Amino acid sequence: MLDVAVVGAGAAGLFAAIWAGRGAAGAGVPARIAAFDGARKLGAKILVAGGGRCNVTHWRVEEGDYAGSTAPAIRKVLRRFGVEETVGFFAELGVELKREETGKLFPVTDDAHTVLDALLAAARRAGVHLRHPERVESVAPMDGGFRIRTATGEHVARRVVLATGGKALPKSGSDGVGLAIAAGLGHRVTDHVIPSLVPLRLPEGHWITELSGLTVPAELVLRSGGGKRLVSFADSTLCTHFGLSGPSVLNISRHWTMARVDDPQARLELSWTPGMEAEAIDRALVEAKGRGVGAVLRAWLPERLVRALCEAAAVDAAATPQQLARDRRRGLAQLVGATPLPVTGDRGFTFAEATAGGVPLSEVRLETMESRVVPGLHLAGEVLDVDGRIGGFNFQWAWASGFVAGTSAVAALAAQPT
Repeated sequence: MLDVAVVGAGAAGLFAAIWAGRGAAGAGVPARIAAFDGARKLGAKILVAGGGRCNVTHWRVEEGDYAGSTAPAIRKVLRRFGVEETVGFFAELGVELKREETGKLFPVTDDAHTVLDALLAAARRAGVHLRHPERVESVAPMDGGFRIRTATGEHVARRVVLATGGKALPKSGSDGVGLAIAAGLGHRVTDHVIPSLVPLRLPEGHWITELSGLTVPAELVLRSGGGKRLVSFADSTLCTHFGLSGPSVLNISRHWTMARVDDPQARLELSWTPGMEAEAIDRALVEAKGRGVGAVLRAWLPERLVRALCEAAAVDAAATPQQLARDRRRGLAQLVGATPLPVTGDRGFTFAEATAGGVPLSEVRLETMESRVVPGLHLAGEVLDVDGRIGGFNFQWAWASGFVAGTSAVAALAAQPT
């Protein structure tokens, strides 16, 4: 018999378990708390995050940094455990964070193991029993709580926190089982559950794939089929052998996929000169009398990219603007300012950093993260329909929602007769 069973011992699950244990101790309520996870080694997502350094959070986190459920609902949860609380929590564990120019906060050790080891130690100190590898296969309501079936047996718990993650990076254990459990308990899951923060593919042989390894600042713009600018992200952009990656690409990926659901003609454009549109580029070319167009572009772009752009536009880089036909010159300017991207898809959940979609926040009580459908069930982290942009925002959602779920689960127990 458990008092609180946390299903999933990733970022949100560990945080929920820690705060459940701390809450029980603070209230003087003996509580048996266990966190179940199917992984042999816990914290795979934490260890790979931020290139192995773990981007714990961002210096400034707002509801506008997220997509999925409504902004007011996301804001309400984030306010319960913000960046200041996160920094203080990790400092208490001996993990000092540093702020980088991008606004991201990393451990000063630049080692994700520092973060994971601190969380695991905090969980044990809080009296949490970490059970792994022990994959939860089903959760069923029963009188007074829940029956939890795992690969090794059955357990009974008075309260359950579902924090299994979504479907991103399935080798870490986030393979969608939590969404299936939630649906089996009567929760609605969004119609579309898709990879978020994922690289995008271009057709084999596309000229951008020939630039594999090139990284430049660029802006990606998503437009509707009618040409309306929907969303854009400007940041470092990486050309690869399969297409595009880098922060700007990862951030826009879920928006591109979701837009195509309702508008198959929605399209992506890439500006190699962020903030400078095709008309301004064309004007600069015209005004650069006597200079080759390649020389003009090299003032903004690396030589390798200039050559590729000129070749794709069928323009001689050594030719002056006056030597080019007007439509050819404008075509080059358009390509520089708004290269059309014939995206064929993304690299899937295996390469995604997050999941878009899940259980809507409208199905939980935001003050407690308790289900409106199944009393006694709390939800936290990526299993919910909330996904943030790159930069530590998804971790901050895990910390905030895990805190609310864990503390609320124990508070509810304290108010119940045993």
